[in-house]
Amino acid sequence: MTRILFLRHGPTDWNAEGRVQGQTDVPLSDAGRKSVQGWRLRHFAADWEWYASPLRRAVETATLLGADPARLHLDDRLKEIDWGDWEGAILKELRAEQGEAMRRVEARGLDMAPPNGESPRQLTERLAKWLAEVATRRRDIRAVCHAGVLRGAYTLATGWDMRRAAPLERGHAWAHLYGLGPDGALKPETLNIRLAECEPPSGYDR
Repeated sequence: MTRILFLRHGPTDWNAEGRVQGQTDVPLSDAGRKSVQGWRLRHFAADWEWYASPLRRAVETATLLGADPARLHLDDRLKEIDWGDWEGAILKELRAEQGEAMRRVEARGLDMAPPNGESPRQLTERLAKWLAEVATRRRDIRAVCHAGVLRGAYTLATGWDMRRAAPLERGHAWAHLYGLGPDGALKPETLNIRLAECEPPSGYDR
């Protein structure tokens, strides 16, 4: 069994504002770049392959952590969930405006989907296809992705349905290590690995 380390990208201005990012291509903020430069991956082998979502905030994070841009594998299946009509909105304001209607949407767990957007179940399906593909390489992997992908990996590994709280840190400066079977199946090894001495505010990556 090989291993895969999932880590979320660094902070952006939209994170700081509490905006729904989704697949909007927001770069790291200046504070985010400085934060990532203080992260450490010293416990993981230097020859692990680098993968990342093609969104700028993930690519920048991987590069700042030492990934060679010429050898960085980018894959759309590592993108954040598509939040459709909600992208760019401030989550707190959105919940206040939509009230009970949004609470009903969020209560659907894996089948929650915003207008013209993607559900967590759809994200896990594309992530599972990526995992089955990279498992055939039999190489350890570091994957820079998004909060939704962290949730998707946990769902695939444990059967979590998003209807209850999970012991999973989704903020910036945290990583999660899984075993990766030859069929693409994930097995949790070490969750909630702190990458920095002080974790910055997580904001929202939705």
